[in-house]
Amino acid sequence: METYKTFEDYFSQFKEDVIEKLEQIRIEIKKEIPDVEECIKYAMPTFIFQKKNLIHFAAYKNHIGIYPGPEAISFYEKELSNYKTSKGAIQIPLDEDVPLDLIKKIVQHGKERIIKTTKTTIIWAASIPNANSDNGNNLDCGEPPTTDLK
Repeated sequence: METYKTFEDYFSQFKEDVIEKLEQIRIEIKKEIPDVEECIKYAMPTFIFQKKNLIHFAAYKNHIGIYPGPEAISFYEKELSNYKTSKGAIQIPLDEDVPLDLIKKIVQHGKERIIKTTKTTIIWAASIPNANSDNGNNLDCGEPPTTDLK
């Protein structure tokens, strides 16, 4: 399996028409949520919001896969009825336009979910001694863990 470090690395393996669709998705997500971070996870482009996975996407032979998680698939079930879906994935055929308005709704919904769950976690974690320490487990966006070798 090829190892990619950036969205550009990942995009470069595809033909121009597929790259254009991937860039459309990238641009719309960044316009919708400007403070997202880009990284590669599971060998595919991933957007991170507040250190949590917001959405993954990838291109295949006949479709683009969008991976917002099962909660978003369930929430937008009616609007996704024209697409092949599974528990946490949406398939957009390459011969169709990318549903950018729907993707924007999905990432906005994901952002709200992350904010809601993060607030709950922060309130809970604040009551636990040393809960704010990452104890060397800072693995977001491919960052190596921190270690103290003494």
